[in-house]
Parts: sequence; structure tokens; C-alpha cells
Amino acid sequence: MENIGNLIQYQIYATMHNPDPNRLPVITEEWEKLAREKLEDGPYYYIAGGAGAEKTMEANLKAFTDWQIIPRMLRNVDKRDLSVNIFGQTYPFPVLQAPIGVQSIIHEEGEIGSAKASAEMGVPYIASSASTVPMEKIAEAMGDAPRWFQLYWSRDPEIAASFLKRAEASGYSAIVVTLDTPMMAWREYDLKNVYLPFLAGEGVGNYFTDPAFQAKLDAPIEADPQGAIMHWTRIFGNTSLTWDDLSFLREHTKLPIILKGIMHPDDAKMAIEKGVDGIIVSNHGGRQVDGAVGALEVLPEVAEAVGDKVPVLMDSGIRRGSDIMKAMALGAKAVLVGRPLMYGLAVAGQKGVKEVLQNMLADLDITMGLTGQSKVSELDESLLRKLDG
Repeated sequence: MENIGNLIQYQIYATMHNPDPNRLPVITEEWEKLAREKLEDGPYYYIAGGAGAEKTMEANLKAFTDWQIIPRMLRNVDKRDLSVNIFGQTYPFPVLQAPIGVQSIIHEEGEIGSAKASAEMGVPYIASSASTVPMEKIAEAMGDAPRWFQLYWSRDPEIAASFLKRAEASGYSAIVVTLDTPMMAWREYDLKNVYLPFLAGEGVGNYFTDPAFQAKLDAPIEADPQGAIMHWTRIFGNTSLTWDDLSFLREHTKLPIILKGIMHPDDAKMAIEKGVDGIIVSNHGGRQVDGAVGALEVLPEVAEAVGDKVPVLMDSGIRRGSDIMKAMALGAKAVLVGRPLMYGLAVAGQKGVKEVLQNMLADLDITMGLTGQSKVSELDESLLRKLDG
């Protein structure tokens, strides 16, 4: 969509003489405010909250503030190209929808709503292992639209292998392996609210429909749903994994394997050594380790360690178009967006997710033009200056 910024901006201004009193927000923070009003404490804080004192969430945002853009003038920006090529596939925008589980607690449309919004925008949707709707139904709802599958690597290797097989059969084109969640973090708000949706049967859709999972149950799920949930608690995470285990994934899928949660250049080098196809610099949006470094802070080091060997993507703290530009200038091939889209889902379902996405992309497009940049794939660190201290 060429010059999407001008298009969306003028669509909004065109309603000036006939404004819709119920129109959806434009300001990023207002989406969160409305989501807070719509959601009960448990679901809201499960999405909005982080680990411990939430210092890592603060660090993620501060890392973007610490880098500032230096606009350049008198460059032809009549046509802006926001497209990127990843794993031989060209996408119209440098954004993917981050994998987020249990979307059924946010809105009745859940994963289907957010997946359809991604499909409408041509933005790849990353389906979570912890989705309430099984991966096959998400794939069916998306048709031919691009989608990746995020794997929580189960303690039961047969379940992990089954998930990979099902994802491949359902038309997912890459596997995102989340490394930073071998167990649940200490999340103070969730503990205060005594809220873990999985224990209420939310977010277990892929498990309850999986033959390898079902085979280990003492009774069928419909006969003993609580027993199935308790079995899930025993096999969800895997704290025993090491780098040597990555070969297991390659044995069970031909799809590109992307490691999510890499924050140290030495881990990035090890990932390359083990033959992975991509890396996502991420601290899980500050949801796993309190007091960790901001993801953007380490992105340049990781990107330098990787070089041109595999694509480096990034998430954790993306809120506006300028954030996308900064991440790409510092070495990311594309970014993942999470919480802002979930606030959109909470407020208006599929329509809300689409609106947040298109506003962010419009902001990116206009900011590109105003800073003298015409190709998002050509952004580099010369665009930026870091604040001292």
C-alpha cells in the first residue's frame, strides 16, 4: 500500500464536517485506557502487566527515548517503500503481529479476530502455542494470508514434535521458538489477582486438540477437564533444554526456525553456530525478568554479532512509527508488535486490531517521509544519535 500514511491521514480528516462521536482512538495511550475500562483486573493485568516491579517494561520504553532521529532534507520521498523481504517472502510492511496467548480473555473474537485483522493488512500473524483457538482454526480463518507459529517447547518431546507437524500441515511458514519462558515469571499483579487463565481452561486449545497430549491423559478431556489442565501444568515448560537440543527441532520440521528471546551477542553467535534461520531480540515485553536490559539497548550488539548470516527481528517496546524506524536503523529486519494490538482487540475486536495496525503503519510512513527516508529496508544508524548517559 503505497504512501499509506497520506491515505489514512486524509481518511480521518475527511470526517471533519461529519465526525463520528463513537470513532476509535488515534492516540496510542487512549487504546490502553479504554481497554482498562473494558477489562476486569485479571485479564487486563495479564496483558498489561510485567514481571516484578516492571522495571524491564520501563527499560524497554526508555531505550527508545535514548535514541533520537536526525531528519534529513531535500530528498525525494514522493514514494515510500515499507516492504521487507524475510526468508524469500516479501511483506508490504516491516511489522508482524507478536505471538500472544489466551486472547479469549481479552475479547470474544480472540485469536480469530486478531488473525483476520493481520490478514487484512498483509501483516504476518504469529499464532501462539498458548492460543485458546487451535492453530488449524486460525489458519482456516486466515486463508492464504502469511502466518508463523510460535512454539512453547513442551517438556514432552512428543507434544513439541506434534505441534511442529501440525503447524507445517496448516500452512504456517516459519517456527518461532520462545526461549525465555521455560516457566512462568514472578508477576505480582497476576499473583495479587490470583489469575492464571490456563487453570480455567483458556489458552490450551492447541494442547487439548493434540493427539500426543491426549494420549497421555488418564481420561478423555470431556470426562475430566480438570485432570487435563493439571497434566498441562506438568508438561508446559521445559527448564532442562540446552543448545544441543536444537537439533530436535530440525529433525521435526523443514520450516525456518527462529529463536525468540535472544538478548546477548554470545547467545546470538551460538544460535548461528547451531544453524538457526533467524533471531528475535526480545525480553518478552518485560514479562519474564524484572530489572533486565531494554531490548533495543542490546539490538545493535546482537545485530553486529549476527552480521548478514540470518535475519534479526526485534520486539519489546514498539509503540509508534518512530520506534519501528529506530529498531530497523539499529539492525532489525522487521519488528513484532504485541500489547498495542491487544488493547485494540479489547476495545473493538478485529476492527480495533486493524485500526491500531494501520495507524502505526501510517505513522511509520509519514515519519519516514519527514525524515528524508524512502526505503525502510535501507535505514541505518546514520539516522540516529544516542543521548549521552
